[in-house]
Amino acid sequence: MIIRTRLAAGACALLALLGAGVAFPAGAVADEVSATAPKVDLVLDVSGSMRARDMDGQSRMAAAKQAFNEVLDATPEEVRLGIRTLGANYPGDDRKTGCKDTAQLYPVGPLDRTEAKAAVATLSPTGWTPIGPGLLKAAEDLDGGEGSKRIVLISDGEDTCAPLDPCEVAREIAAKGIGLTIDTLGLVPNTKLRQQLSCIAEATGGTFTSVEHTEELTDKVNQLVDRAADPVVTPVATDGADRCEKAPTLKSGLYTDREEFGQQRWYRVDVRPGQELRASVSVAADRAVNPSYGVLVRAVTVKGREIVRGEAAGTGRTDVVSAGLRYPKAEADDDENAPAEIVCLQVTHSFSAGAGVKTAPGLPLELTVDVVDGPSPARDVASFGLGRGWWLLGALILAGFLAGLVWGWLSRWRVAVWRTN
Repeated sequence: MIIRTRLAAGACALLALLGAGVAFPAGAVADEVSATAPKVDLVLDVSGSMRARDMDGQSRMAAAKQAFNEVLDATPEEVRLGIRTLGANYPGDDRKTGCKDTAQLYPVGPLDRTEAKAAVATLSPTGWTPIGPGLLKAAEDLDGGEGSKRIVLISDGEDTCAPLDPCEVAREIAAKGIGLTIDTLGLVPNTKLRQQLSCIAEATGGTFTSVEHTEELTDKVNQLVDRAADPVVTPVATDGADRCEKAPTLKSGLYTDREEFGQQRWYRVDVRPGQELRASVSVAADRAVNPSYGVLVRAVTVKGREIVRGEAAGTGRTDVVSAGLRYPKAEADDDENAPAEIVCLQVTHSFSAGAGVKTAPGLPLELTVDVVDGPSPARDVASFGLGRGWWLLGALILAGFLAGLVWGWLSRWRVAVWRTN
């Protein structure tokens, strides 16, 4: 009897351990999924100007509500979505209070569509447009986790809370290196609003879109939410050298670095015969810089001979400048085991800091390296100077020849009939 009791107890203990063994990994997997899930915070302007009735015969607020309802229905299950409002609660004239009027209408997390729609339905155009403070709070909403983070700002008017410049706020968010992108949508925007929303978006690598119809708003927000669910390539931090001999050797991938003003960064890439090196670099101005600047990326041999270069210039209208290059290495005819060539990539920029602006750390730099099989020479050779267009030319010649034969036969037949009659 005692033995049976002990066996039963042992069996129960074993089942409990097995159950715990199954339960804990499941919890770990759930935590892992939650940590890597993409996050989106929809930031909606609910200021008084949203009462204007110029979007397909309805108010801007009604158009935004309709768009939000459709977006909530179409949001992918894996996306953690939240909604933040600007100017939804304070109707008064006190600027200090109005510039604090930003609230989290629906927290960023697993989406309860019914609850989120009910929250949106309660909104009514009310007060101010604190875009700068709203962006700072939205960045806090998305804090934590390793998945992609995206703010979608929808506004019909420029910020009313200067001197807290929302463009500077966006630059601050970008400088934190948390991988957060801000996309902006302007409802029936004027020139000043276009400039402000474009600056916010460009500071974080996002997009600006002008919207004047409800269907456009729905489609664009849906597109941006879906984009958040796309796989994210995490850049690898690297540290370029001041000359090629000390430079790190990079494989195909996405890399980040920082480059001081007046500095140059060097990287090395191995390219085998028959391969093509494709490289691009983007340098972002995450602080105030003087206008007129450029970026240069060069591919040179270890002996310093330039192979190819790519360059681009800016005039202060954008915060990011990008340049790229391609270098196809010819196949080795006599040796299939020919060694790879060491290609040195040099990256320089001509940004200069404004008065009183800190020069350290350097400006953020993003480098993409891709080494692929080179194009087949036969495919790239132009046929009689026409490339692949000779197929179309041949088809047209043949069609013209056949049409001429048919037309000639018909003409002779008509003449013969006419003579007979």
